Amino acid sequence: MSVRPFVPWPDPRLKTVAAPVDGVTDEIRAIWADMVETMDAMPGYGLAGPQIGVMLRLAVVDCSDARGQAVLMANPEILHASVQFREHEEASPNLPGVSAVISRPRAVTARFLNADGEVEERDFVGLWATSVQHQVDHLNGRMYFDHLKPLKRKMLIAKADKLRRQR
Repeated sequence: MSVRPFVPWPDPRLKTVAAPVDGVTDEIRAIWADMVETMDAMPGYGLAGPQIGVMLRLAVVDCSDARGQAVLMANPEILHASVQFREHEEASPNLPGVSAVISRPRAVTARFLNADGEVEERDFVGLWATSVQHQVDHLNGRMYFDHLKPLKRKMLIAKADKLRRQR
């Protein structure tokens, strides 16, 4: 297991739809292990393959207080989303130093291949639901700030660029 480097925005991989996973193999499990270690090192609540340059539909999510409860997902898709929304401040290690409050459905049902290679459907609520949706966005070539109005998005990216130049 190792902590992998993040792909910096505006790398085109962050705007590219990730390829489906054919099945869960030892190689996929090794990538997931690296993803969990990388997520925990941030620390963060989730990570998608493209964020570390792995262009496969792989994601990990762990919103537990104690950690060590990561849900490993291949080919995750949102089947149902609640009509009730919740706001949460979101950020990404791919665009460090900035964040924005994003409104997303409070609960979702997702279907994915789990660590055993079996199709699983699971309900996620609150922060877990937000993180799952955030990761699915990454797998679809979207960033959290794509949910912002154009002017807010432009300002956020400009602020991140300024911070990057100061480093």
